[in-house]
Amino acid sequence: MKIYTKTGDGGETSLFGGGRVAKDDARVEAYGAVDELNAALGLARSLGPVPEIDAELARIQAELFAVGAELATPHEARARESIPGVRAEWAEALEQQMDRWDEALPPLTAFVLPGGTPVAAALHVARGTCRRAERRAVALSHLAPIDPNVVIYLNRLSDFLFEAARAANLRAGVSETLWQPRRGG
Repeated sequence: MKIYTKTGDGGETSLFGGGRVAKDDARVEAYGAVDELNAALGLARSLGPVPEIDAELARIQAELFAVGAELATPHEARARESIPGVRAEWAEALEQQMDRWDEALPPLTAFVLPGGTPVAAALHVARGTCRRAERRAVALSHLAPIDPNVVIYLNRLSDFLFEAARAANLRAGVSETLWQPRRGG
């Protein structure tokens, strides 16, 4: 089977469950941003995070497929019955892991500049991508009904990725760079 179909050459794409929309439709923007996030997590994982972080990222990548399916499927589509749905427990699991990391992380006294180890830097890129996905999901929610767990999950996930980056730096013994604002000229 060929991967290309040429059906999108005119700037439209098919939604899961039927119907065609422009490739810049709010729904496509939302699930496209989730796809970018999943790719960013794949990059972070390829850099060899500690097993604890890698296991979390693997689970999250699978959950993001459900988030993408939710966003790609209009509420009225019959195909909605076949998608797994986004569970509230996923956000709770992120919170629990962040709480465990917080016990070992130094308290925040200033903004942290993204960077550190390659894994931490990739997690910071993923965090920014997650924020974009969240914004796109919120924009879609103003136009069409979506599961509220999607926005909650993406909001919590961006916090999680920030904490994961901090944890990756801590485990590697790399100090974070704190933002020191300059005053005057």
